[in-house]
Amino acid sequence: MGPVIRLDSLSLKPHGHGETFQAEMASLAAPVGAKHLGARLMRVPPGKKAWPFHAHHANDEMFVVLSGSGTLRFGKDRHEFAAGDVLMCPAGGKETAHQILNTGEEDLTYIAISSMREPDVMEYPDSGKWGAFAGSPPGAKAADRTFAHFVSADAEVDYWEGES
Repeated sequence: MGPVIRLDSLSLKPHGHGETFQAEMASLAAPVGAKHLGARLMRVPPGKKAWPFHAHHANDEMFVVLSGSGTLRFGKDRHEFAAGDVLMCPAGGKETAHQILNTGEEDLTYIAISSMREPDVMEYPDSGKWGAFAGSPPGAKAADRTFAHFVSADAEVDYWEGES
């Protein structure tokens, strides 16, 4: 893949979990050697979402909507959007937690762009968990990270617990 990417030539791979999360995606940035910028082409069917409601503490995300429409959950609010809109989700805490839902009647297609700062800590307000990861080669799957750990938020221990 060269520096000019034809979106209609990309091979989309299935992604999902259960009945709620379903999408197809293709990496854009990693195949051309980008190390500090992540980008994926995403296609989400009607009534589905690609990812859980989450907040990044280290990475900003931006979504460029190419076709379709949906709803952006952002913090406590919901925002309707359509093709031609750009969604901005900066790093932060629960107040910047976000999730894209395809609430339209056709496939929702967008480009997801992210800074690639590591390590990153993520919060998942709906499920009450948090996660931390590092060592992600560009375009790698979660299983390829050198460190990835997700726990329930109520699993907190004292800093000194277990130390001698």
